[in-house]
Amino acid sequence: MKRIYADESIDQANLDYAETRKKSDEFQQKRILVVDDEQDLCEILLYNLRAAGYVTEAAYSAEMAMMKEPSQYDLLILDVMMPGMSGFELAEKLKTETQTSKLPIIFLTAKDTEDDTLEGFGLGADDYVTKPFSVREVVARVKAVLARSQSVTKKESQITFEGLVLDLVKKTTTVDGENVNLTKTEFVLLGLLLKHRGQVFSRQQIFDAVWPEDVVVSDRTVDVNITRMRKKIGRYGSCVVSRQGFGYVFER
Repeated sequence: MKRIYADESIDQANLDYAETRKKSDEFQQKRILVVDDEQDLCEILLYNLRAAGYVTEAAYSAEMAMMKEPSQYDLLILDVMMPGMSGFELAEKLKTETQTSKLPIIFLTAKDTEDDTLEGFGLGADDYVTKPFSVREVVARVKAVLARSQSVTKKESQITFEGLVLDLVKKTTTVDGENVNLTKTEFVLLGLLLKHRGQVFSRQQIFDAVWPEDVVVSDRTVDVNITRMRKKIGRYGSCVVSRQGFGYVFER
C-alpha cells in the first residue's frame, strides 16, 4: 500500500525552471543523491529538493548509488532497508574510503527504535529521520546538515598558526596578511610541518610525503627547501626547527 506523507504536494514543489536555477546558484549547485528503493518516494524528494535549489538525483539501490560515484555529491539521503546491500552497509563502506569518509549522510527509514538510531549515528550519520515524515522537515534538515558541513569544510581548508595562514584551496600563503610566494614543494612541506606541529619528521618521512615516488632527491634537497621556506615566512621561520639526527619540526 502506498504511504501518504504529510504536506507532500508535488504541484507546490514544481517551481519554474528560472526560479530553480536562481536558487541553485545561491546554494552553489550543492549535489544530493537520494538512495531509496521506493521510486515514488524518490520522486517526491527529488521535486521538493530541486524546488529548494539543489541539484538532486536518485538511485534505487545501494549498488546503483555506488555506480554513480558518491564522492561527487555533497550529501546522501539514504534509506536503511533496501534489497541487497542495506543503507547501513553502504554507509559503513563509504566511511572507510578516503574520498567519501566525510560525506554527510541523512538516514531515512521506518526503523525507529533507539538501537536503530544509535547504530545509524554510530556509522557516522549526520541525521536520522523516520518514516512517514514531512518533506518540509527533510528539506530543513538537509539545509542544516549542509550548513554544518560547509562550516567544517571551510575550517579544514586552511592551516593557521598565529599570523601564518596556508589556504589549501587557493594554494596561497600569507604572513601577517601579506602574500608570500612559495613554490609547490615549499607549500606542501610547510603544510606538512604546520599541520602536525610538535611532531618531528625524519628526512625520509618528508621525502615520502612531499616528493613523488619516481623522483630521486638527496638529504641536501630537503635542507635547501627548508632553508628557502624559512626565509620566505619571515618571523615564523624560526619555528621550523632542526633536530640533529632526527629531522625537522614546527614548534614555538
